[in-house]
Amino acid sequence: MTSRRSTTTARRTSPSDAPSLVGERYEVEVGPVAHGGHCVARHEGRVLFLRHALPGELVIAEVTDGTASSRFLRADAVEVLRPAKERVTPPCPYAGPGLCGGCDWQHVTPGGQRKLKVAVLTEQLKKLAGLTPEEAGWDGSVEPAPGDKLPAGEVPAWRTRVQYAVDPKTGRAGLRRHRSHEVLPVEQCLIAAPGVRELGIERREWPQIASVEAIAATGSSDRAVILVPTPGGRLPIVELDKPVSVQRIDDHGGYHRVHGRTFVRERAADRTWRVSNGGFWQIHPAAADTLVNAVLDGLEPREGENALDLYCGVGLFAGALADRLGEYGAVLGIESSKQAVEDARHNLSDLIGEKRVRIEAGQVEKLLPRTGISETDLIVLDPPRSGAGLQTVKHLAGLGARRIAYVACDPAALARDLAAFAESGYRPVRLRAFDLFPMTHHFECVAILEPAEQ
Repeated sequence: MTSRRSTTTARRTSPSDAPSLVGERYEVEVGPVAHGGHCVARHEGRVLFLRHALPGELVIAEVTDGTASSRFLRADAVEVLRPAKERVTPPCPYAGPGLCGGCDWQHVTPGGQRKLKVAVLTEQLKKLAGLTPEEAGWDGSVEPAPGDKLPAGEVPAWRTRVQYAVDPKTGRAGLRRHRSHEVLPVEQCLIAAPGVRELGIERREWPQIASVEAIAATGSSDRAVILVPTPGGRLPIVELDKPVSVQRIDDHGGYHRVHGRTFVRERAADRTWRVSNGGFWQIHPAAADTLVNAVLDGLEPREGENALDLYCGVGLFAGALADRLGEYGAVLGIESSKQAVEDARHNLSDLIGEKRVRIEAGQVEKLLPRTGISETDLIVLDPPRSGAGLQTVKHLAGLGARRIAYVACDPAALARDLAAFAESGYRPVRLRAFDLFPMTHHFECVAILEPAEQ
């Protein structure tokens, strides 16, 4: 490995007496990709977490965070001396060192991005679960979403929800710089879905507003804007390029209707879903159907079976499962968000009326043990980014389900929970990964588990 320290004068930071290394430049050879949108490099024995680089490249790295006493440094590749074959010129003018923190891989071909995600998932499975791809039932691929297989240099406009920050000085909407509260005003976000772009958020000023969330529903014409005023700020008159519902969030996190609906209607799994107050919904337009199909294909539901849908949101998997389980089957959904529970009960009112679905409000780890359920046939869980956790996994493994579908948005949390399932007698028999967040380091997985002694 070649390394070279620049002559930039080191600065000091407070309260530490160690000199700051921010701004120092080193010539480094880039090592493997790591979970989190960066690669690993080393300089004089110290690890650098390096953005805007690719494995195998020779680059000039500029330190963005760290001191002489830091165990590791954060840095950007500001000059590429030996590029990788997967490198392209970023299509977005706001992608690059010191710019927008939203996209990690604008400088990589679409196929190259998926290879990086394959490497991350492979490494997390091995390190945290002790599994090879074959042992996890994974074919070693990250599948592109329908319609996203584009040539290098083209960006899929997939993001149906965009959270804009507002520059307090100019009132212009933009995106935050990486690991910063500083706002970078933008003319257009390339990954924003057409329905978001049509709202023209970036083309107007937002006085006394701290943030603007733009939502373009999939399968309906519903559009919504959610505003967070600055402390004591007053709402502007909202005149956007398209008809839109407007809500505001108060200082305590409460939602208030300004005009229009308090919800948008999403379409997936042959149903229309009400999602209120900016509640959770997959942001790629193909994600909901892609994940439902993967879950159903893996579980292979049978008529008359019972199922659990944990962290059920507005009821997506519960509804899809109930349709497969028939009139004698039953699904219990558990969700901690009270608003999502109200939406789920609305969305599945026909199935609830037929006593084929029940939705309960509460935290899974607390409520599930209180239900008294001692066994079930199928389980689907879609936990938050932190995963389900050891105690919940142990409880689920004790219910004797013939199959479990685990939907994961974080490969590290998935691998940790797969290790916990293994200790409790369940093994993965199928794993699929989906590139539902192009240009970023994020992706989704669906793991199917069965009792190990089958």
